[in-house]
Amino acid sequence: MSTQSVAARLCATVAALAITTPAFAQDGPLNVLTTVTMIADVAANVAGDCATVTSLLGAGSDPHLYRPTAADVQKLSGADLILYVDPALEARLAEVLAGFTDRTPTIGLARASFDDSTLLGDAEDAAQIDPHLWMDVSLWAQIAPVIADAIAAQRPDCADDLAANVADYTAQLDALHMWVTQAIASIPKDQRLLITAHDAFEYFASGYGITASEAIEGISTESEASIGDIRDVAAFVVDSGVPAVFVETTINPRTIEALVAEVQSQGHAVVIGGALFSDAMGDDGTPEGTYIGMIRANTVTVTEALGGTLPDWPKALDGWARDWTIE
Repeated sequence: MSTQSVAARLCATVAALAITTPAFAQDGPLNVLTTVTMIADVAANVAGDCATVTSLLGAGSDPHLYRPTAADVQKLSGADLILYVDPALEARLAEVLAGFTDRTPTIGLARASFDDSTLLGDAEDAAQIDPHLWMDVSLWAQIAPVIADAIAAQRPDCADDLAANVADYTAQLDALHMWVTQAIASIPKDQRLLITAHDAFEYFASGYGITASEAIEGISTESEASIGDIRDVAAFVVDSGVPAVFVETTINPRTIEALVAEVQSQGHAVVIGGALFSDAMGDDGTPEGTYIGMIRANTVTVTEALGGTLPDWPKALDGWARDWTIE
């Protein structure tokens, strides 16, 4: 079946469900459905007992390439609140999400939480934004009150609890942001160069003082690296003396492996410094399956591979660390 046929069939399903299914229940915890887990974890921390939060995409799923299924449409039809980032991220979900906007509160958090001056652009497509806002903790924290307001609109009795949860969680994220800042600052200045497969780390670069512009592919993983792209980045790695490059958990490592081979063929010693979480968090039930844990893991990997020193873990996050038995 063609892509167009699949899309048409799913949109017809959305239309049918809009007629037959009530928009949302009035009692009990709100049913919140997110596209990606980076939203889901923030929403769960904000919601507390006022909502149940689930995510369509899990660990290892690439939201740039993910195509919705009929089962996804059923899940969306049962949601009271739908949260996504932006069509620049969930490109192949966008049409289906649009089909729910008339019957279910459906919020694109990039546009709802940030003004244009905050959003970075896509150098390859002027009509698109860079959606990877979660890479800067100080920015991603700003979606918490937006989510709280959206839940409170349907559960007004929860407003006070939601506000308290937002205050508590954003205090944790403030501490995390400062810890990441200190960790990246410990990397020798000439080694603060982040080489990855696709361009998901520009907000990380802007927020933490590291250069991350030498990705092989563009902002979307729909673009593929050419031999010329690999050679261009290899030349940068050699000329800059970059000690380590990084694979990503949602992307096939072959592009970075080809880069390493090209660099080594030119006589420069470079290693794969580890795997970074870019477009998805880790597995459920692991520290990296939380937003705090995802950012912590990336920071540890980058800092250690590029010659930095990790600062002490902030006391404001001792509770999180105890929950995951991390010392």
